[in-house]
Amino acid sequence: MASADTMPRASSPGVAIAARHALAWLVVGNAIGVMLAILLLVPSLNLWLGEWTYGRWMMVHMNTALFGWASLPMVAFLLHAYRVDSGALATWCRPVVWLWSAALLAGCCSWLGGHSSGKLFLDWSGFPRLFFPLALVALWVLLAMAFVHRPGDGVSRVAKVAGLLVLLAVPFALYFASDPTVYPRINPDTGGPTGQSQLESSLGVVLILLAVPFGIAPRKRHTGRAVWLAWVVFAAESLLCFALGRADVSHRVLAQWLSLASLLLWIPLVPAYYRAFTWRAATRSWQIAFLCWWAALVLTGWFLFLPGILDRVKFTDVLVGHSLTAVAGFLSALLLFVLVQLLDEQDTWVLTRRWSFLAWNLGVAAYVVVMSISGWMEFGNPEFTIIPGTARAVLYTLRLLTGLAMLAASLDWWVSSFSFSSAASAKPSTALEAEAA
Repeated sequence: MASADTMPRASSPGVAIAARHALAWLVVGNAIGVMLAILLLVPSLNLWLGEWTYGRWMMVHMNTALFGWASLPMVAFLLHAYRVDSGALATWCRPVVWLWSAALLAGCCSWLGGHSSGKLFLDWSGFPRLFFPLALVALWVLLAMAFVHRPGDGVSRVAKVAGLLVLLAVPFALYFASDPTVYPRINPDTGGPTGQSQLESSLGVVLILLAVPFGIAPRKRHTGRAVWLAWVVFAAESLLCFALGRADVSHRVLAQWLSLASLLLWIPLVPAYYRAFTWRAATRSWQIAFLCWWAALVLTGWFLFLPGILDRVKFTDVLVGHSLTAVAGFLSALLLFVLVQLLDEQDTWVLTRRWSFLAWNLGVAAYVVVMSISGWMEFGNPEFTIIPGTARAVLYTLRLLTGLAMLAASLDWWVSSFSFSSAASAKPSTALEAEAA
């Protein structure tokens, strides 16, 4: 089998424009994060912001991370997997991506104006609540048209149909769930995270990890055992998740944290699964990074859930650091890994330069350490993060510096993305033409 580096590559305008918009939203989110870090150090600066205070900017910061940076690389993935960006429909990739960003920008203006559903990551209200789902519908229509034009065969066709059915429900689910009357913001029937709820959400991430290689990387020969083993374990843990049931259960119940411990199996399983596919050499650094962050996320996620530990770190900066491990560490490294695999070979340097790679990953690691120290101290002294003090000032200054390192890396990627050779080209690659034939 030909290696990933000898395989012909496509100049993909859809991937290029989605990647550039994703990186732009990453810069926006990081810049807002730096501003928020400054406000934590100097709270009096809030007076200069008028009604656009810390709380409103925090909504923008989180939503641009999820619906901008974390989502648009997956749009690039879908455009590639459904072969939208290599045929007659390629010219529609740009307006669909711009529509997505325009809808998110409308949401940002709404949140800064004080409008929100009151639900975390479901803050959509008013006109943006309709606008953003319409952008998702536009993407779905484009994918569906590409499928009709080039449906594929066998497993590929079945997978594409299943994907379209799932994606069709997303805009309607988002619109419905954003309604403040659908379910309460605070659910009195639950006492917080349980082993079942944590396992359920984690398996959703595992499902994404298992699905990512299909459509962007060929599978190596004689690797069926590793692939099937991963899917069998996923099915077994899904059954375990359903067997636990939904209830207001303490994390001190043995079955809760033992069931969550089953996720530790994925620390060796995910690397073994990804070794079953052929990846381009340029993806190596980001593949190592996301696998390391994945191992850290799973291990610390279980450790922080343990009785005695969760009681200390709940609602502290420790969980802020853990969240960054998930989003800025694991998820961002995975997204950059996917983009490097999708981009034209001569464009991969944009995301693989050593200094920006180190600035990002070391910045995230330092942030996690600083927030973990801050949160541990916060448990013993709840005033620690509220009343200014020397230790707090030092830790929050270090936090600001780590944010600046991440901002510098993202700026480098975004500015460099304007040199994408694939941005102005829509011609299909030899490989894609051969596959279509």
